[in-house]
Amino acid sequence: QVQLRESGGGLVQAGGSLRLSCASSGHTFSTYSVGWFRQAPGKERDFVAAIAWIGDRTYYADSVKGRFTISRDNVKNTAYLQMNSLKPDDTAIYYCAASPRVLSSTMLTRPGYDYWGQGTQVTVSS
Repeated sequence: QVQLRESGGGLVQAGGSLRLSCASSGHTFSTYSVGWFRQAPGKERDFVAAIAWIGDRTYYADSVKGRFTISRDNVKNTAYLQMNSLKPDDTAIYYCAASPRVLSSTMLTRPGYDYWGQGTQVTVSS
């Protein structure tokens, strides 16, 4: 069983930065693919970024390419989402998710993941 907990959300002005963390209590986290998703009020939960278990492959949604960076530290059982040049449209609850499956382009949607955190709120003011 993998338990995930996000942190690092908050209120930031447009153009600012935040770094989200996803800490896992599971000992197998280092072998799991990790994804970040976000859900704005009244909208679907959308894919943001994903990283393979050894960090050698990453995927990003077009809307965040060049601004967000996903990374992980398997020693600390933690994944990160560095968010720069934030925009009001980035306002959402951000969730991390984990899957024992090898990361592929088919894992850019919610069904690709088995474990989810509770989410952390990110609000970007204009």
